[in-house]
Amino acid sequence: MTSASKPEVDHPTGPAPTDLHIRDITVGDGAEATPGAKVTVHYLGVEFDSGEEFDSSWGRGESIEFPLRGLIKGWQMGIPGMKVGGRRELIVPPHLAYGPAGSGHRLSGQTLIFVIDLLGVG
Repeated sequence: MTSASKPEVDHPTGPAPTDLHIRDITVGDGAEATPGAKVTVHYLGVEFDSGEEFDSSWGRGESIEFPLRGLIKGWQMGIPGMKVGGRRELIVPPHLAYGPAGSGHRLSGQTLIFVIDLLGVG
């Protein structure tokens, strides 16, 4: 399956959510991701506060495959139920991402926005 083009993320207004926010941009019609599944995705990550991109598989020119259980909690909770061919936006608060400020990761304390295209489920 070829992936759609790299998404654009509109800079959000208002306060960052304190809970995981899940919004389907496109609903897929392929296999459904389940908790603990191995997924192949294209994704874009943007900081909620600044709107700055911090990571993008599109920027590297290739999708990535990994088991959900090895990812941040926001992805473990936000990808299951998604179907191959879909595009989903996740807004992930710090406690479901890289923890509170000072936790040692450069994104700790940040609310993060991800746009994820689900390309495959293994």
